[in-house]
Amino acid sequence: MSQRNTQVLNVSQILPESYANGPGCRTVIWVQGCSLACPGCFNPQTHSLLGGAFLSIADLMTEIAASSNRVEGLTLTGGEPLQQQEPLLELLKRVKNETRLSVAVFTGYSWNQTRELTRANNLLQYVDVLIAGRYIRARHLATGLIGSSNKTIHFLTDRYNVSDFIDVPHAEVLIGSTGEIMVTGIDPPRL
Repeated sequence: MSQRNTQVLNVSQILPESYANGPGCRTVIWVQGCSLACPGCFNPQTHSLLGGAFLSIADLMTEIAASSNRVEGLTLTGGEPLQQQEPLLELLKRVKNETRLSVAVFTGYSWNQTRELTRANNLLQYVDVLIAGRYIRARHLATGLIGSSNKTIHFLTDRYNVSDFIDVPHAEVLIGSTGEIMVTGIDPPRL
């Protein structure tokens, strides 16, 4: 990947403030692109590499900084964040070095696959919590940010523990300033 590409992340959507995508109030970034395409995924619109917006890491940091005094963390989900590792690594380095925000990452890769995929770049050193594993509809759970019972939570720093995930709402419905409706969370209703 060229140097230019390490500075651009393909983003499906950004939500400046959410309570249903990790502990506390968080900024959420959904990346665009996922080759895993788990059947029953709540975000199938994020699977295609087409669509989304290519945003520079600098622009993303500006957006994150704009809400950083109102949120405690950043959640990256998708799509599949680990399929854009180079720009993701650049973003996470800046978040950890320039803010007080925690970082949570959702991935469809298993814990072992994630460790193997990130071994060369040490990306996990910039993550506080990793939720790993493919969504399996037959094992639907939707509690504590775990979509299906095969998924695992990995606390990579001491910033959070299991009790921090107990009261995370399963869903939230947000109405934007122009009337658009966004439904998000681990078990959101389908409208």
